[in-house]
Amino acid sequence: MSINSVAIIDYQMSNMYSLKNAIRTVGHIPKIVSNPNELLKNDIAILPGVGAYPEAVKHLKNLYFFDSIIEFVKTGKPFIGICLGLQLLFSKSLEFEETEGLNIIKGDVVGFNNNLVERIPHIGWNSIDLADQNYSRNKLFNNVKNNSFFYFIHSYYVKPEDKTVISTYTRYGKEYFTSSICNNNILGTQFHPEKSGAEGLKILENFLKS
Repeated sequence: MSINSVAIIDYQMSNMYSLKNAIRTVGHIPKIVSNPNELLKNDIAILPGVGAYPEAVKHLKNLYFFDSIIEFVKTGKPFIGICLGLQLLFSKSLEFEETEGLNIIKGDVVGFNNNLVERIPHIGWNSIDLADQNYSRNKLFNNVKNNSFFYFIHSYYVKPEDKTVISTYTRYGKEYFTSSICNNNILGTQFHPEKSGAEGLKILENFLKS
């Protein structure tokens, strides 16, 4: 297997220790990138994130990552957004205030309905339901069983306009939300693969070798 340089985008909105270790475990070289000019020099990029959407957008813009991320995605190189990083790929979020995102994937980020779920945020292990059982079209989940469990922590989720980009759904209470997406060179997971044991590592490995 070839070894790729993997840029973890540092925009001061995430703890990257677990992610760095997970990338090393599956045989790649993690590199924390704090300078947007360095981003394009890498083979693969990861946008992690925890916290509030409006604050994250401010950080991306203030640190000049906003446009460089869009430029990186246009190269066709593999790109993954994790948790808040997935949400930032979308057109806008309704968290606290309407905030425009990267608009790489058309759609909105919306909150859970208090009347449909037990508690907010959604924290802990939950299962995924593959949107397409044809593994030849969903190679990111090769060797990952349907209904496998992954670790979540979030109060908002993505609603893509184009349903064909949806890789998995997850049920939480009476809500059935998008838990991962795949669109050409872009992958996004609402769950944290780096904190999801062997199944999470398989997804990272499938993505990184793409």
